[in-house]
Amino acid sequence: MKDAIYNITSGEPKTLAQSTFWATLESIARLLPAVIAFYGIFELFESYQQNRSLDTRLYLYLILASVVWFAVQVLISTIAYDRQYTAAYDVSEKGRTKLANHLRKLSLGFLDSRDPGDLTTMMLGDYALLESAVSHLVPQALAAVILLIMAFISLCLIDWRMTLCLYAMLPIVLLVVKGSNILMKKLGGRHIQAKVESASRLQEYLQGIKEIKAYSLGGQQFARIQQAFDTLRKESIRIEGFLGPVVMVAISLLRMGLPILVFMGSYLLAQRSLVESVFLVFIVVASRIYDPFTTLMINYTEMRYALISGERIMEIRNQPEVQGTEELTEDYTIHFKDVGFSYKDEPVLQKINVEIQPRTLTALVGPSGSGKSTIVKLLARFYDVQEGVIEIGGKDLMTVNPENLYSHLSMVFQDVYLFKDTILNNIRVGNQTATFEEVVEAAKKAHCHEFISALPDGYDTLVGEGGSTLSGGEKQRISIARAFIKQSEIILLDEATAALDLENEAGVQRAIKNLVADKTVIVIAHRLKTVMNADQIVVLEKGKVAAKGKHSDLYQTCDLYRKLVDMQNEATNWKFSK
Repeated sequence: MKDAIYNITSGEPKTLAQSTFWATLESIARLLPAVIAFYGIFELFESYQQNRSLDTRLYLYLILASVVWFAVQVLISTIAYDRQYTAAYDVSEKGRTKLANHLRKLSLGFLDSRDPGDLTTMMLGDYALLESAVSHLVPQALAAVILLIMAFISLCLIDWRMTLCLYAMLPIVLLVVKGSNILMKKLGGRHIQAKVESASRLQEYLQGIKEIKAYSLGGQQFARIQQAFDTLRKESIRIEGFLGPVVMVAISLLRMGLPILVFMGSYLLAQRSLVESVFLVFIVVASRIYDPFTTLMINYTEMRYALISGERIMEIRNQPEVQGTEELTEDYTIHFKDVGFSYKDEPVLQKINVEIQPRTLTALVGPSGSGKSTIVKLLARFYDVQEGVIEIGGKDLMTVNPENLYSHLSMVFQDVYLFKDTILNNIRVGNQTATFEEVVEAAKKAHCHEFISALPDGYDTLVGEGGSTLSGGEKQRISIARAFIKQSEIILLDEATAALDLENEAGVQRAIKNLVADKTVIVIAHRLKTVMNADQIVVLEKGKVAAKGKHSDLYQTCDLYRKLVDMQNEATNWKFSK
């Protein structure tokens, strides 16, 4: 039970204390009308037996008590409502924030293994279920348990035999509920998986809408999303069809305690071992005691479903973050020593030995799939090495504080992502405290000031999500401006000018030339002519270092490098022909 509450509250069980307390008071307050009614009926019963007139003062007191009860009930319900929903939204807000921050600190390898639709469903759908659980399911269920225990003890003090009759069917109900848990977990898991699949297919459909139109894939892709939605519909019906009957069976079994109570009470009255007033007490209590039971059964069943969401969230929250405590010094010599890395048991890098001196340009070249991007990702600790070691300034990269590492790194990659925000704030991603003047200066160095100034709103222009309203070259130069404003000592660069037009390519090349001055630069080279003057060129083939050196030497001694250069020269002279 403790673990369940911990998971349902996303690791914040203390938030339930106040909401449970007020929910318990609210439940007790709801029983007071039965107590008032009991005293009224009891007086009527006693006056009839004793052949006397009714005590009118008692009824006046009962009426006054009813008025007071109404005011107190409204007050308690208002406070309970506020505490319950405040706790729920606090858990949701803090939980989503903590999860988002935790995701940022996980390795890219783990994130690559998760479907983006799964994480989206977790952030929105799973936390919405936890909001419902924390706002009323758990507090009301705990309040019902507390109330039923209090009622059981109190009633046992009056007559334990009648109390056992009242609770007679509880063991059977508990067996029914316990038996349903296994099936509930299975159905709940399938239902959540169907929601994840629907979210993933919808996201895929919307992101690929251009390709769907261009290649007339509407029918094929729409069929996939339609199938996902149909599966979700079936799983939703299946789980609702299971929950309803289980709850109704449990409630019906519980209420069978009432006829057992009446039968036993009548028998004991006939045997003169039970007084009429006690029998009356249990009849009145029985009219209300099953309401908390009903609430408990309904809420418990729904809590089992919410628990699945809580477990999914805590699974991510329990994933180890990228660790490290060392701080980098002013020595930025980078050394790959026998580095190896595999992806899904497939070797990607093997025995990589490369030394990169500070303030030099090192180019990584090689065929597609040779491991160029993996080397850069390992240096940025998007993944951790599985064999060997990477050192910066003599310090094992695995021991370096990730936040400290990233403060010394700037990354400019092929797939530039711009946030749905102003151009000003997108450049400030490199340095949140940068002034407007510093942003403009960085934009000028990145050769993007001119096109930004030509926009109607200039630096306050809002760009679409992912930078969809800008061209590839414009996004590249804004990304370079980010690196300028960050002023990092190490630059990781995916030289991505091959897909740009001549004007944008020239602008990006000039921006890169400004950026790399006096920096330690590792560039993934796509156009070899742009890195012929590099201090060091590392040629990769099938995850191994085939050769390394300067262009003039490699062109003479490395067959693969010479082949790559010649192929690009031929491609440069290629023309369309009829």
